[in-house]
Amino acid sequence: MHEMTPVRRTAIYGVFTALAIILGYVELQLPAFFAIPGIKPGLTNIVVVVALYTLGDKSALFINFVRILIVSILFGTLMAFMFSAIGGILSTTVMILLKKTDKFSSVGVSAAGGLTHNVGQILVAMFVTGTSSILWYLAVLWITGTASGIIVGIIGGLVCKHVKPIRMMEP
Repeated sequence: MHEMTPVRRTAIYGVFTALAIILGYVELQLPAFFAIPGIKPGLTNIVVVVALYTLGDKSALFINFVRILIVSILFGTLMAFMFSAIGGILSTTVMILLKKTDKFSSVGVSAAGGLTHNVGQILVAMFVTGTSSILWYLAVLWITGTASGIIVGIIGGLVCKHVKPIRMMEP
């Protein structure tokens, strides 16, 4: 087998990124359903988890960053980009590291991603506000982030069972 063609690689990345953007838009329509500010179901992370397990580490990080950038440009603000980028990059990096240990299922990896996404967002909020007094809010976000991460991990794991790993390069 040969290396995947650039056209196929671009198409696969495009499909994953488009799915993440669509789920990001859907998620933006849901705030009325969540009474606590900053609480989101993390639907886009389903795509990130599936990309991590089917495409690999770098692909998942790339797709997540491109999704964050495009959703922020289309529907958000610079501030929203900062919160999403820091939270998304931190959580994806932690998910990559935990996956590499082979000690966690997709549910554990995703739950840790949900937790660290919230840590990243609180760090940005502390930087922007210049105070650590909002650190208490992390307890609320950890509960919801863990719950969202578990649900996303279950859904992502189910999707991965039905999708063969996509090899970007054959050995």
